[in-house]
Amino acid sequence: MNDKYKGERVLVFERNLFDALGHFNGINKDANHYLDAILDKKNNHFHLRYLAEGDESLKQIIPYVLLCYQDQIFSYVRGKQAGEARLVGNRSVGIGGHINPQDEMLFQDETLATDRQLYLEAVEREIKEEIAVDQVLNPEIVGLINDDSNPVGRVHFGVVHICRLSNQNVRKREQQITQTGFLPIADLAGPKREELETWSQLCVDFLVETRSFEGA
Repeated sequence: MNDKYKGERVLVFERNLFDALGHFNGINKDANHYLDAILDKKNNHFHLRYLAEGDESLKQIIPYVLLCYQDQIFSYVRGKQAGEARLVGNRSVGIGGHINPQDEMLFQDETLATDRQLYLEAVEREIKEEIAVDQVLNPEIVGLINDDSNPVGRVHFGVVHICRLSNQNVRKREQQITQTGFLPIADLAGPKREELETWSQLCVDFLVETRSFEGA
């Protein structure tokens, strides 16, 4: 089998664990119930991505960070260089990606920090790889995504974060990010909804339902 990801390894956990914790489709707001187990080092490992992408017995952990400014959200279109070819051309509101070998040393040292702290360090790195901002980001975990309706969703598991921004000064770093900018959440929930990848549709619906972009 050809390894188009050139040896990249990603953090995964067993689907059996997900089923034991309680299978769901869509967004689940009870994040702690799942993450306490999933982020436990005993329950996850790094796996070659090219194998994981076709192995539905594994779930790849994906931070999915929403950047909200008032009633608008940062969005972009995945360009041809996107890591997941099956999502190219779709509009997304999620910043982030796989937790991969750059983070592996964090997860190997039991004395450094808690599993949750290590995960959040990986999230911070992912954000900085894709965008540049001039303010402190505090990505709050608000839910989890599982979508078994398509092949991409069946091998991934999203952790949804919200960053509430004080301004719209967000600049892209990644070449795969195109057509960037803030759009009204109401527009993405309405006339532009069909442009969104499935996870982004779920997140926009969640924001409209919960108004969580407004803060506590």
